[in-house]
Amino acid sequence: MIKIITIIISFGCFFAFGQKRVRDSTAIESFKDKFIVKINLDSKTDFYTADGFGGGPDINLDSNYGSSLFLSLEFQIIGLSLGFSPSFLPGNSDEELRGESSFIDIQPRLAFQKWLIELRYSRITGYYVENTEDFIPDWEENVDPYILIPDLSNTTYGITISHIFNPNFSYKNLFYQTERQRKSAGSFVPTFQYSYNKFTFDLEDIPDDIKFRGDSSDLSLGIGYYYTWVIGDKWFVAPNVSPSAGVRFSKSTITLDGTTTEENITFFKTVLESGLQLGYASERVIFGIAFNYDIYGYEGEEGRFINNDKTYGLLYFGYRFNSPRFIARSYDKFAKTKFAKKMKL
Repeated sequence: MIKIITIIISFGCFFAFGQKRVRDSTAIESFKDKFIVKINLDSKTDFYTADGFGGGPDINLDSNYGSSLFLSLEFQIIGLSLGFSPSFLPGNSDEELRGESSFIDIQPRLAFQKWLIELRYSRITGYYVENTEDFIPDWEENVDPYILIPDLSNTTYGITISHIFNPNFSYKNLFYQTERQRKSAGSFVPTFQYSYNKFTFDLEDIPDDIKFRGDSSDLSLGIGYYYTWVIGDKWFVAPNVSPSAGVRFSKSTITLDGTTTEENITFFKTVLESGLQLGYASERVIFGIAFNYDIYGYEGEEGRFINNDKTYGLLYFGYRFNSPRFIARSYDKFAKTKFAKKMKL
């Protein structure tokens, strides 16, 4: 896996730097004068598998929300998304057996012509032990409640910086809808990611009382390839694959049956993200569906391994509104500044 990722990244970088950097004015249509309002229905959930404590079975932790809702606002180079998991969505019920979970996700961003800068704050509270039968022998699925960890909290702060090499490929068409791809094109997209994660939980009688407090910092570099195949005037199909590799510096404090142990572990991180999107984009209306499969692996010292795989879908709908005149005039003045010209806004 590591060798494959290294080869793909090296191969991608070699060809990315060789791509032409002259933009075809007919390849991409810009909607700089529009506000884009979008709603996403996302089935991505949070699931973790970790080594068992004290020689016991592995612990599979899952949150009790099957889908989340994202509201997004895009204008010019600025965007903001807010995600949450209301109880009326499919898969966000059954609290008697799986307990309650809460989810919030905030993502502000700046999307220049070639550079993307995304910030993220995410917090999930309330998990259950998905493999409860490994700890309670006479437990019955769909009858008995799972082992609940209502105070388990997973908080993430992150930043992602990406660069689009091919000026005739619109990353914004796929994710922000401030542009529309008019001619089929693809591009390598190198990405740097940093995130800080805080993970805490208390378990009782599994088989002994366990308290866990963990902090980790992740650094990774990768290169994805995205392609948009334009069908007719308004439809498109867009596959992508994004391998990356990095390190996780983890510090944890584990209290097991009254005895506290501190650990500092460095994990080698490998990630393979892939997806396929089918979309429609007219002058005003935007909608589409995407399918994604992500593989996350963290291999540490003495064979310690954490796995976090995710398969999920995404359904989105948006509309482009005319921006108020005073906002458009203010942005036009900003676009004439040296900074804006340098960034090719």
